[in-house]
Amino acid sequence: MEQRFARESRCFKTSRIFPTDVNNHNTLFGGKLMSYIDDIASIAAHKHCRRSVVTASTDSVDFLSPIHTSDSVCLESFVTWTGTSSMEVFVKVVTEDLKTGARKIAATSFLTFVALDDNKVPVEVPQVVPETEEETKLHESAPQRAEMRRMRRVESKKLAGFFKVNYPWE
Repeated sequence: MEQRFARESRCFKTSRIFPTDVNNHNTLFGGKLMSYIDDIASIAAHKHCRRSVVTASTDSVDFLSPIHTSDSVCLESFVTWTGTSSMEVFVKVVTEDLKTGARKIAATSFLTFVALDDNKVPVEVPQVVPETEEETKLHESAPQRAEMRRMRRVESKKLAGFFKVNYPWE
């Protein structure tokens, strides 16, 4: 089985927060941050397997502190764990007050991606090899998150079967 180091998938994105990016609380709009997260996570997944990837799920996005217009935001992502064709990607969001230099964790997120071949069929991905303390901790705790994802997916499918697909006026 092919293997790749987690560092080989590592990506960074830094952005300034502009007035058009904020909500009515004058903090970064959560949807904007979620777009940044999905974007950088997809790049990390693609780098890991060198195949097209699709987002299978956004497992979690935890907003830990607000991001203001005086801040920059830096996202770091890498593959933490792999299944057969799926990859768990971690995204760490660090905000920096550009006036004071103060930095803090603003959000964390886990997403799952599936690698696809040219016919859009899931394809096997390389195993990930952690090296750093952060990578190792996330890698070791990944099977527990994978089981929670599996259970959530089963429940989501059950719930989806309950919903109607007809138009509201029908």
